[in-house]
Amino acid sequence: MKNDTIKQIYSSTEVCNIIGITYKQLDYYDRTDFLKPSVNGAGGYGSRRMYSFNDLMKLKVIKKLMEAGISLQKLRKTKKYLDQYNAGSKNDSLLNLTLISDGNTVYACNSDSEIIDTLKSGQGVFGIALGRVYSDLNGDIEKYLNKGNREEQKKKKQINF
Repeated sequence: MKNDTIKQIYSSTEVCNIIGITYKQLDYYDRTDFLKPSVNGAGGYGSRRMYSFNDLMKLKVIKKLMEAGISLQKLRKTKKYLDQYNAGSKNDSLLNLTLISDGNTVYACNSDSEIIDTLKSGQGVFGIALGRVYSDLNGDIEKYLNKGNREEQKKKKQINF
């Protein structure tokens, strides 16, 4: 899927549907400064939070790590590391990074030797290749947008009858 067909700005409702989290989780992440929307934050009653594609990428990784049993406290430390790593690198440098965890610790690896060193401990680990998350997220967004288009077309057909 081409990058130019992906939206660049998403509402809270769209984010929840695409990522598969609840609005309550998204609101909590914002209120606790864990992950604030980078486009437009909550500014009082009636304001709309707006998220960038990069925000969705971070949320997708957070969700995957939480599903693997990583605590929110450890996720905060991991996110801080990733933010610092990304600040000193090119915009797409995170796409070459793989996150590995034994369910207790999260490791960031950007070379094969680091992965090998991690596996020598003998503990079972899993990996999240951020480039793959990027591709999956593009597919999730495309499905979401196509679903919305199909539902809109159904409504138009019902109105015409």
